[in-house]
Amino acid sequence: MVVLHYTEMKPVENALDKMCNPKAKVSAHYCITEGGEVIQLVPEEKRAWHAGVSYWRGHRDVNSASIGIELDHPGHAGGYREFADAQFEALVPLLNRMVKQHDIPRANVVGHSDVAPGRKIDPGELFPWDRLAEYGLCLPRPEKISPNDPFDNDASFYLALERFGYDITNGHDAVEAFQRRWRPENIDGEIDGEVRAILFQLLLDRDQGRTR
Repeated sequence: MVVLHYTEMKPVENALDKMCNPKAKVSAHYCITEGGEVIQLVPEEKRAWHAGVSYWRGHRDVNSASIGIELDHPGHAGGYREFADAQFEALVPLLNRMVKQHDIPRANVVGHSDVAPGRKIDPGELFPWDRLAEYGLCLPRPEKISPNDPFDNDASFYLALERFGYDITNGHDAVEAFQRRWRPENIDGEIDGEVRAILFQLLLDRDQGRTR
């Protein structure tokens, strides 16, 4: 897996100092500055403490199965804004190389919010997942969705959400995390027809081998 984060700490030197301090018990494999500098902090084959308590597709120790990339960014606490072009342009070749080298499925390139619903919201609703998907480095948002409700009730939706990868211990938090990634223009934690249809199409594409 690859998990994308933001540092929510300025300047970037402060974030680097924290991630290199054993007492902080937080680290990541890479940090990419807003200017586009890629800084490796932990070898990819080593475990880094970036995801914390997390879950994805049955794995409850995401740190042991993932590479963590921190993006230098003020985050929601520091004046949330769009990500710098130079930073994104540095992320693409780095991610492209590691996805090929480690045979990482696009479905396993996720945000911190995906693996820690309710606890984390980074990299947030302004992260350009659509641009990343154009390079084939993450799953795209489905373009065509069914106008019909694919799930009989909320319980069946939650089971499908868990099957896709999310921790559904707290249903509202799980739905918010799903929306933040797949429908960022409206994040309310409520199950509606659109999120049902998006999830159904994501699972259908995966089951029919159109995505990996």
